[in-house]
Amino acid sequence: MIHRGFGALGRFPCTVPGFLVILVSGLTLGLANARASEESPGFDPMLDEIVVQGSRVATTVLETPAAIGVVDLEEIQLARPQLTLGESLGRIPGVFTQNDQNFAQDLRISIRGFGARARFGLRGVKLIVDGIPATLPDGQGQLDTLQLSTAGRIEVIRGPSSSLYGSAAGGVIRVESQAIGEGRHAEGRVGFGDYGYRSYDAKATVREGSVGVLVGLSHQEVEGYREHSRMENTMLNSRIEWQVDEDSELTGILNFVDAPIADDPGGLKEAEVQADRRQAAPNNLKFDAGEDLKQVTTGLRYRRRSGDKHETTAAAWYGWRDFANRLPIPPVGVSGGLGRTFAGASVQHEYQDEFFGLANSLLVGFDAEGQWDDRTRTSAGARTLDQAEDVTSLRVFVRDELALPRDFALTFSLGFDNLRYRLDDHLAPGGGAPDASGRVDFNEWSPAVSFRWNPQQALNPYLRISTSFEPPTTTEFRNPAGGGFNPNLQAQRAINYEAGVKGLLSGRLRYAFALYHIKTSDELIPYEIDDETYFRNAGRTERTGFEAMLTAQLWDGVELTTSYTYSSAEFTDYVLENGAKNLAGNQLPGVPENTFYAELLYLHPSGFFAGIEARAVGAFYADDANTVRTEAYGTLDLRMGWKAEVGAWRITPYVSASNITDTVYNDNVRLNASFGRYYEPAAGLEIQGGLGIAYSFE
Repeated sequence: MIHRGFGALGRFPCTVPGFLVILVSGLTLGLANARASEESPGFDPMLDEIVVQGSRVATTVLETPAAIGVVDLEEIQLARPQLTLGESLGRIPGVFTQNDQNFAQDLRISIRGFGARARFGLRGVKLIVDGIPATLPDGQGQLDTLQLSTAGRIEVIRGPSSSLYGSAAGGVIRVESQAIGEGRHAEGRVGFGDYGYRSYDAKATVREGSVGVLVGLSHQEVEGYREHSRMENTMLNSRIEWQVDEDSELTGILNFVDAPIADDPGGLKEAEVQADRRQAAPNNLKFDAGEDLKQVTTGLRYRRRSGDKHETTAAAWYGWRDFANRLPIPPVGVSGGLGRTFAGASVQHEYQDEFFGLANSLLVGFDAEGQWDDRTRTSAGARTLDQAEDVTSLRVFVRDELALPRDFALTFSLGFDNLRYRLDDHLAPGGGAPDASGRVDFNEWSPAVSFRWNPQQALNPYLRISTSFEPPTTTEFRNPAGGGFNPNLQAQRAINYEAGVKGLLSGRLRYAFALYHIKTSDELIPYEIDDETYFRNAGRTERTGFEAMLTAQLWDGVELTTSYTYSSAEFTDYVLENGAKNLAGNQLPGVPENTFYAELLYLHPSGFFAGIEARAVGAFYADDANTVRTEAYGTLDLRMGWKAEVGAWRITPYVSASNITDTVYNDNVRLNASFGRYYEPAAGLEIQGGLGIAYSFE
């Protein structure tokens, strides 16, 4: 595939030294600017230290011995379409997103290459929204219920994290709704743009005494760049906070989504892309491929502090999902249905005290989760699949951090997971086929240890060794030989060795560097047979990477953010099941060797704002055999507007332009696709605009 980019980014040489020069230059300029600012009269630090929950307890970014990135409210909401998380995550090194424009398949998010295997939804990455898991016990994560118009913060923990979070090979994404301020506030926004983009949302926050409420309602429609790629959804997200007393608080959430239309245009062959980038795959049109869904999620979280030493957090959640899809499988197409119920509860307790005169923090916890699925498939009026799929998960975990002399600290965590999969085949009694019912159990210990040094804000190095355990999801367990579980499929395991350093210089420059090496056994790899996706295990894989991120306040109101990722991921032991090929030495598909991001954002005191973003993605392979390779590409986006304050009103007109260089590239590359249908082309230049109106009741 040939891609057209802009300047150096379009050619994208993909050399580590070249980007190291960029990063070192940026750091040098930032240091010089920080010193100059600090020496100037009236210096006012612009960047503050950030408190995160990545270790399941509140710590600062600098005191967290792991690679962690944070995206704030303005980066999520300001003049953005608010359609997918991919709009906000591009700035985080180690994170690669695809499939922003196919809403039937959802955004594909990979962290350090884990998650690239997902055909739909989220795999290999734990998603938590307002403290409630949006990832199911078997590891499936759903992004189609996430309302970005009320999201105020995103934390991304990179690297295997099973000791604290269970099935989390690539890391953890935590999304928090925006803060509920004092008083009463209401806000609405309308957005319009190319390819039938329409967005309407309204939200309100109220805080009266000890109670705070957030309610957001949104409706979005997209006709899509390609034929047969329409989407429509309506979402409600609400949160209520009750400060029970000085030491305890109760939070309740309710989320509802109704997405009646999400068409799937499918993957194209290279010749089809060259002939017409906007066409849909023939069978996807013929069989009206797509999906519709409804989902409700409810949850409660209670937190109580007992003096200065104890804090307990308990949570419980419940939800259901009604899902139907249409698959483009000849000769007549296939209709699928899923009725899902999911629920869970967790308790954790933190105890802080001294241990032989040294500060110590001990965290212990317990999680229990379950999902109960009724899955069906119908073809030509005949039921071809009818089974119940139940997964239950029990896990316990412990984390202890001991502060050592001279600003050192040692952290150890350990998790134990027990997962049980049960499948009941309802077709067997009357269908004449063998009974595919069965059961699979997994038990796994996941340790992690880290060592950090925090002598000052400017210098915070750390070392980390962490592990992950990730069983197949229920859909990945499908047996290519027939019904039931695939008996040849194993859980994948990984161990991560990581060294990093981060710091905050004079309040004007924040930096973070991480170097890692990950060894994985039995990695889960997707492949297709007649447009059906199945999975197999690769014997062993290895990943080596470098991640860097800089955020600098160049002048008051002017912020520069850059990030760079180098990743080398290869099979070290991978013999296909038939023994015909040994793919050891090949690169893992779907993992670009280099990615680069830069944004220059200007916020003027008058309310005017403007931001320009550049992204560059290096080449990567689309198949295990490394016979199909994509080309590097670069894109450039622009957003601007004005926040006009008129008394209690705030009026925000805005306009945004994505891919202003009209770069030709693919929004998604399907891995190991059957019939050579690897490519889902991306749109060229897109213009969007809108108007936001907010009012504060005083």
